[in-house]
This record gives sequence, structure tokens and C-alpha cells, in this order.
Amino acid sequence: QVQLVESGGGLVQAGGSLRLSCAASGLTFSWYHMGWFRQAPGKEREFVTAISGGGGSTIYADSVKGRFTISRDNAKNTVYLQMNSLKSEDTAGYYCAGRYYSDLILSNVEDEYDYWGQGTQVTVSS
Repeated sequence: QVQLVESGGGLVQAGGSLRLSCAASGLTFSWYHMGWFRQAPGKEREFVTAISGGGGSTIYADSVKGRFTISRDNAKNTVYLQMNSLKSEDTAGYYCAGRYYSDLILSNVEDEYDYWGQGTQVTVSS
């Protein structure tokens, strides 16, 4: 079965950095666009970033542009989220998601993703 397993979350001071990883298994990884979403307590889950199956295209939420970078290593079936200049408002559970792609358009819509990880918590202290 398909599994997405996130890691790398933790507690960091404002202005610091973290790198999240999401290891995938049970699927042909390069056939899937991969995304990161996050959910803060009491808020709806929101889109953060996505990357195409080959890694050549990315999109970002305005709130993280210039601070976060998504990348992937298809040989390792892993997608990464490098988070720099972290702010307290970045505190949330971070979830990776996979979307089998039938076209080249990246999606920021939660319902369009097929598989989800269990999440990893990121807490930024101010």
C-alpha cells in the first residue's frame, strides 16, 4: 500500500531553519506531483507548496515565497521542504501529499491529492 512518512519537524526559534522530509513507498514516485500542506490549531489545512513529478516546476503560497523551498529526489522517493526564516505563524502540523498527475498543472487544492502522510509538527517560538 502507499505510504507517505514525514520527518524532520521540531521546535525552532523564530528566524531559524528546518528541513522536512517525506519518504514515499508503494507508488511510482515520479508519476506523482507532491505537495506540502499545513494546519495550525483551530484553522483549516492550507496549501504550502507543490512540485511536479520530474521536479522541474514548483508553486508556493504567497506566505512562504522566498523562505521555503520544495525539492525532490526521485531516486530516493523523497520530497523535501527546506524552511528558512521561520516565523511564529509557521507553527503547524505539516503534511505531505501525492497527486497522480494526468496533466502538468500543479494543484494547490487539497481535495485533488490522492495520498497523505500522517504529518509532522513544526513549532516556532518567538
